[in-house]
Amino acid sequence: MLIIAILMGTLVAGIGSVWLAAWLSFGVLARYTQHMLSLAAGALLATAFMHLLPEAFESHLPADDLFMALLVGIVFFFLLDKAELWHHGHEHHHHQPHEQPHHHAHSADSTRPGSWAVLAGDSVHCFGDGILIASAFMADVRLGVIAAVSVMAHEVPHHMGDLMVLRSGTSNRQAALMKVSLAGAVTAIGGLAGYWLVEQLRTYLPYFLVVASSSFVYVALADLIPQLQKRLGARQTAAQIAWLAAGIALVSVVSELAHHH
Repeated sequence: MLIIAILMGTLVAGIGSVWLAAWLSFGVLARYTQHMLSLAAGALLATAFMHLLPEAFESHLPADDLFMALLVGIVFFFLLDKAELWHHGHEHHHHQPHEQPHHHAHSADSTRPGSWAVLAGDSVHCFGDGILIASAFMADVRLGVIAAVSVMAHEVPHHMGDLMVLRSGTSNRQAALMKVSLAGAVTAIGGLAGYWLVEQLRTYLPYFLVVASSSFVYVALADLIPQLQKRLGARQTAAQIAWLAAGIALVSVVSELAHHH
């Protein structure tokens, strides 16, 4: 029965948070698409710097090792983006060999480079969440339920960021939702792994958190922030800053409530 409870808790936390984020992003807040990019940048940065990294550094692992993991993660996602852009550029060149060079460049740029990075990082993060939920259930079922609800709550803001990254590229809403839902389902895999290997995997949990952080930092700084660096009027600039701050505040409040409970 315990493994069924872990499976249900991780699925609700992993996929439920994605659907709730989609309802907010595509329903209630759909008309504010441009502002959602600012909110997403703030949410991803806050998730990394105010939630994941502090939790990782609370472990007894050497800080040098964790910083190295952060650096390697950022470089890895940079190389992943390069591979993705090269693949799309090569594919476009193969299918349209007579097209002008500037069209080729446009095709490479039309695929949002952060998509693979954010999905990879999201999967790693969700796997770590699954381990956390499984650990809580193995300690006490009520604690496991609270952990699952807390994970679902604090995942919503950064899933909103994930969906906006994918939606701002070539993906439609359904494709973006499907991709992030699959990443969210990795929470269940982490839960099952945690059930069998909780003691062994707990040692490596800080590294999972750091790698996930590196993907969120990279996507926010390399993909979202550059889209916001445009010459705008004072009112539009103030709105960008306000939505960025709202993303940070949203994650910090939800994380504080989760830690409190």
